[in-house]
Amino acid sequence: MNELALHLLDIAENSVAAHARTVQLSVVEDTRADRLKLSVADDGKGMTAEKVAHLADPFVTSRTTRKVGLGIPLLKAAAEACHGYLTVDSIPGRGTTLEAEFQRSHIDRMPLGDVAGTVLTLVVGWPEVHWIFRYRVDDQEFLFDDQPIKEELGDMPLCEPEILAFLRQSLAEGVASLHTNPDSMSLELSF
Repeated sequence: MNELALHLLDIAENSVAAHARTVQLSVVEDTRADRLKLSVADDGKGMTAEKVAHLADPFVTSRTTRKVGLGIPLLKAAAEACHGYLTVDSIPGRGTTLEAEFQRSHIDRMPLGDVAGTVLTLVVGWPEVHWIFRYRVDDQEFLFDDQPIKEELGDMPLCEPEILAFLRQSLAEGVASLHTNPDSMSLELSF
């Protein structure tokens, strides 16, 4: 994986596989401290301490389609190569939180990538999951919570062209606003 957004996608898919009903994704850029932090927190089935201890082992995976799991080990190695870390906290029956931090300006830090597109993929791909996405740059924050949108739409599918365009535009503008607009932004429904 050559973008951090793809790592977020991979971890969020693990949350879905763990039967999470709510998944919170977070990207925090602290330009003053030169840090970039990613986190995914879910309310899925969680893991035992023993399983968490083996997550960075590429030859330990719960997937049945292949015998290796490279996502978390590669993310951990990437974070550590950029003066960062990866932590996983999990409680069986309550959920899991994964956090990875990087030196933001490190020459070897992979680009963040299309985080708005990643969130859109998750929201549309797993509409039964409650997705919350926070993106913070210093003191500015964009918050996207799909629950109010789903409540407003009722039974309408999220993949309808007009709805998909609205979601894509809202996410892209929200993320972009953090690099151009001094005020924080939250998603408001306006059809």
